[in-house]
Amino acid sequence: MEEIQKAVHQMEENKTQDALETLQNYLPEADEEEKFTIAELYIQWGMLEEAKMILKEFLQQYPKEQEIIVMLAEIHIDLEEDMEAVDLLNKIEPEDEMYLQALMQVADLYQSQGLFEVAESKLLTAKHYDPNEPVIDFALGELAFSNGEYNKSIPYYENAMEHSRVIGDIEVATRLGEAYAATGGFEVALEYFQEVEEENPDVQFRYGFIANKAGRNDITIQVWEDLLKKDPYYQSVYPLLARVYEEEGMAAEALEKAREGLTKDEYNKDLYYMTGFLSYKQGDKEAAYRAMREAVAIDPGYKEAVLFLLERYKEEEDYESVILLLEDIQKTGEVDPLYDWELAQASREEENFEKSSGYYANAYLSFKEDVEFLEDYGYFLVENGQKEEAVSVFKEYLALEPSNTEIEEFIERLEA
Repeated sequence: MEEIQKAVHQMEENKTQDALETLQNYLPEADEEEKFTIAELYIQWGMLEEAKMILKEFLQQYPKEQEIIVMLAEIHIDLEEDMEAVDLLNKIEPEDEMYLQALMQVADLYQSQGLFEVAESKLLTAKHYDPNEPVIDFALGELAFSNGEYNKSIPYYENAMEHSRVIGDIEVATRLGEAYAATGGFEVALEYFQEVEEENPDVQFRYGFIANKAGRNDITIQVWEDLLKKDPYYQSVYPLLARVYEEEGMAAEALEKAREGLTKDEYNKDLYYMTGFLSYKQGDKEAAYRAMREAVAIDPGYKEAVLFLLERYKEEEDYESVILLLEDIQKTGEVDPLYDWELAQASREEENFEKSSGYYANAYLSFKEDVEFLEDYGYFLVENGQKEEAVSVFKEYLALEPSNTEIEEFIERLEA
């Protein structure tokens, strides 16, 4: 044992190579107890291949020794040698003391390989041997939950929670809350989240989210404000909390929260959108446009912000701003036929018929079965002196909307 102690001291002094050489040189003369201790040290130090060699020798001498089988299986798992681990664990018999542990490990391995039915079969066998073991019920719940079988997972989680509120550092109430939420039972889900004692930020976030879904924005606000006090950089909360304040008619608080979020995350397009939307509602148009343009600058594909600006510009008949906005977006590579249609209409309002004609032609490729577009395009063509083309477009319109006698009569006048 002196050599082993020497190696331990060397490792403590960060003399890793010396420690490994000491054990390697001593290993041939070590007795069984010492070899087992060396294997444990190798595992502790991450030398799994070396530990595996020693334990394999032990297993040849003691093929039924459960502790060695489980230790060796765990090494195989760490080395991502799952099938070798499964083969070993399947050697443990039902009458053996570690049988349940082996079944649980095998089930976990089968689950990781996507063999869910086999994993469930192993866990049900384990439950047959020990029907009141909460870890087994919890594992069955986890398996069902991971497969999207939320209703199936609930009874298992409830059984587990009757015997133990916490399993593997996880509060079972959080799982039950998530399972009920996934099935639309937000009120019941909220009751379970109210039982959770841990202050994990992600759990608090979900708690607030589910309270919102359950129609309890008072709880949502309280929980999320508390979360932000503990972790001001939990950035995804800010836009959602701003929306909740806005839902509750607390416009000033909503805007304040959105702006506060921007001090923590200056590239959050959703926060810029919320700031713009709320500023506009409070009559500050310049601040609204500024924020919305920032959102679009961050993500030119952020259609919600683009459409907000388009609608406001059109309300103010500011067609030049429509053109500048959409042409800048198109320069970034964003392609959307709606933008061509909007550019066509804006250019038409600005009496730039040549540009308008080009944009209408581009939009036509995508909207040739849209009656609203065809009607708009047809009237533009008439306005632009292209009567034959207008008649053709209006006839396409009538093929889709034959009951419009006004367009039919207009075609007759054009052809006359």
